[in-house]
Amino acid sequence: MTYSHLSPRQDPHAFVDDYRTEHPEDVLVIEDRVPADQGVTGLIYELAARGRDEMLLCRNVDGVGVPVVSNMFASRTRIARMLGACPEALHETFAARAATPLPPRQVGSGPILEDVRSGTEVDLGALPMLRHFASDRAPYITSGIIVAADPRTGVGNMSYHRAMVHSPNELATSLHSRGDLWRILARCAELGEPMPVAMVVGGHPLFMLAGSARVGYEVDERAVAGGLFGEPLEVVPTPKYGIDVPAWADFVLEGVIDPVARAEEGPFGEFSGYSSNRSTHNVLRVDTLLRRHRPMLIDVEGGNTAEHLNLARVPRESEMAEKLRERFPDVTAVHYPTSGTHFHCYVAVRQSRPGQARQIMLGLLGWDPYLKTVVAVDSDIDITDDRAVLWALATHFQPHRDLLTVDGLPGSPLDPSSAGDGTTSRMGLDATRGPGFEGRRIEISEDALLRARNILTTGANHG
Repeated sequence: MTYSHLSPRQDPHAFVDDYRTEHPEDVLVIEDRVPADQGVTGLIYELAARGRDEMLLCRNVDGVGVPVVSNMFASRTRIARMLGACPEALHETFAARAATPLPPRQVGSGPILEDVRSGTEVDLGALPMLRHFASDRAPYITSGIIVAADPRTGVGNMSYHRAMVHSPNELATSLHSRGDLWRILARCAELGEPMPVAMVVGGHPLFMLAGSARVGYEVDERAVAGGLFGEPLEVVPTPKYGIDVPAWADFVLEGVIDPVARAEEGPFGEFSGYSSNRSTHNVLRVDTLLRRHRPMLIDVEGGNTAEHLNLARVPRESEMAEKLRERFPDVTAVHYPTSGTHFHCYVAVRQSRPGQARQIMLGLLGWDPYLKTVVAVDSDIDITDDRAVLWALATHFQPHRDLLTVDGLPGSPLDPSSAGDGTTSRMGLDATRGPGFEGRRIEISEDALLRARNILTTGANHG
């Protein structure tokens, strides 16, 4: 039995159906025809402009041939529901379950084995995918999670990598994060061998969250998925290389990444809000295509959308909050704002001694290579509200006293402002009140606010 009643099975289709039944107000079903070229992206950006973040189910996307689900991770409340938790406990719940991994369990069969094609039967041109931005080179797979294993230790890994069709049986992809998968590829290169992989496109949202988990090289994210579910991830081995993949996935592309082969890839609209050409230009040659009989396309919206950012920052915030509280118990909250993509972080502190906020900011800037700016505020500031943080910055911060900078550190390869060698500078802004602060916040009594609410509710008219 899983933790969440929304996930009695590890089936993404069942999750979408159950979620629609329980929270119909949070799912927008589109019956109209939607263009595969930027149509879904347009819907998501227009919803965001209206302050909305519903999950989208598009039944009729031109040329795609299957239902498209997108914007699934745009809401923190929805992510908390996936975990069977309340939004206030999202970070604690994710961190606790990710820290109790359960090894995957092989099962005899699953929907992913319903349609298996190999050799000349593989035609990636028939694989459903969307073009997200006018600046994108081509339609892209944005929800692809590549599963591989260290050739020496056998320890598994899974991570997200964008991909576009290069030929009928090849994808051009990028390992630009240069994380664990890049390390595995380097080890395969040392052995003179290609890297066997399986790209999973469309899995249960908890499996997809596990793909973003920030864990050590020795931890298999498939086991993290088990921790999030509260039961082992159900897997089946792929036909050629025996890679364990979710039995309930929609599509799996089994093949190899050659350490030497290269193909043009990009540009693609990245989390920075800019189109990025930066890529490692790797080639994934697909030997086997596995799919369900009636699949759907679970698409992760690209660019600086809430979905794209949340999928990475919920695990990141959970990790950073846990790390900071172990060392600094006075940290009360950590938040990566949408406005700062992955480059800004706000941290709330119950400061107990001078210099503590500075020490905490240095810890964050050292731990997270994506961060360029950290703003520290007092614990009474709502760090999920940009306006509140900017108010604290405006009224508490003095540049000559409260600014720290560090130069020449490794940065994100997708930061359009970073140096050619990949380095960046970073800064911390101490917007806490600090010792000796003499300001007194204005106050309104609860009685006055209650009377105002009653008047506006019952006794006020326009005109």
